[in-house]
Amino acid sequence: MGDDFLEAGIDFERANAARVYDYILGGSHNFEVDREQAARTMAAYPDIARSAQANRAFLGSVVRWCLARGVDQFLDLGSGVPTVGNVHEIAHGIDPGARIAYVDFEPVAVAHAREITADLGPVTVTRADVRDPESVFADPGVAGLLDLARPVGVLMVAVLHFVADDAAGLVGRYRDALAPGSVIAMSHNSDDQDDPALAAALRGVGEAMRGSATELTLRTRPELAAFFTGLDLVPPGLVDVVDWPVPGSAPPVGVYGAAGIVPG
Repeated sequence: MGDDFLEAGIDFERANAARVYDYILGGSHNFEVDREQAARTMAAYPDIARSAQANRAFLGSVVRWCLARGVDQFLDLGSGVPTVGNVHEIAHGIDPGARIAYVDFEPVAVAHAREITADLGPVTVTRADVRDPESVFADPGVAGLLDLARPVGVLMVAVLHFVADDAAGLVGRYRDALAPGSVIAMSHNSDDQDDPALAAALRGVGEAMRGSATELTLRTRPELAAFFTGLDLVPPGLVDVVDWPVPGSAPPVGVYGAAGIVPG
């Protein structure tokens, strides 16, 4: 990585989930500490690469579903290091005018995202803490691009399990800022599984992430369902991401996903 990535705020001593995820998906914007963390995580859950790919496929399905409903602007929270299948690639393949505001706090993710989206028109990259919705919405990269008087697709994909406190309340703060017809979609790791082996693997991932810059909080299915309070849950509801939007035959990966519409 060049000097542009060596921005103040990078923690070189502790792994970060955005960079670990980048490594698992085959990216190159990660450090040795992230690769070591990925090795520990994969030891706890050998199928985690399929989980990451299924999560990325869920993101793509949500974006396409939103565009089919006429939602053409997106707020991608905890967007991570850009890899193949990102929101702007999917959305602009369908609607070149779609607006995408990426938000992340990890400096490597933000620097690389700005580099690859510099000439893409209606795309911005903001460094902000997703736990502070008011600051996110006030940032010029978001406020100057997204029209909150129209529906927005808010993507909370593989981010809320890194929020240790009141994640349901956080979702509610985003919901309250959105116009009717907006969509909130999330995916979240959980050890609340019917398969004991899969449950144990997810708990192993949580243990493996302890001591990193982004520790994992596992939540139950009822806790995740509470994220959609005040929203109209989209069928098939809260399901493993391999079964959204249409249940199939793929084995579950231990990541629940769902989307809800702001009523009105």
